[in-house]
Formats: sequence, C-alpha cells, structure tokens
Amino acid sequence: YALVDYVNFKGEGVLENESYNEVRWGLLQVLENMCGRDRDISALDEFVLNAKKLLKQRVLNAPAGIDESGWLSGWERRLDSYVDAFYVFG
Repeated sequence: YALVDYVNFKGEGVLENESYNEVRWGLLQVLENMCGRDRDISALDEFVLNAKKLLKQRVLNAPAGIDESGWLSGWERRLDSYVDAFYVFG
C-alpha cells in the first residue's frame, strides 16, 4: 500500500516536474535515503520518516510565490496512514 500510494501521491522521482532546486521528492529518493539494517526501526517507519523529511525539504525549496506549507500537515497525515494501515491489516 505505502509504495503504490506514494507513487500516486508524489511520483516516482524521475521526472523534471518532481523537483524544486534540483531536489526531488519521489519514491526513488525516499528509498535511496533509507539506511536499512543500520537503523533500529522498521522499514515502514523509516520509509515514512524519510518521506516526511523529503516533503519538508520540498516546502523549503519551493520557488518564490509557491507556498506549500499549508499542505505539509495533510501530507504527513497521509504518510502516517501507511503505518496505521499496517497495524490494522498487517
């Protein structure tokens, strides 16, 4: 659920329009930033933490005149739903 939804939600991270200031926020970038076994958290929790970090960076890198800060809390709730769904259906 998390991987498919994130692609539909924020993209794969391979297109030019999926970046601000040459910093991308798609699925590829979330996965590239994951450390795996070096961290003492589940892969799903690490995925959500990395996605939140990238989306916060997206807000900071937005071009002048584009204020996406109002979207951030909704994006974070959507990411949190991945963990909630795992515990309900997993």
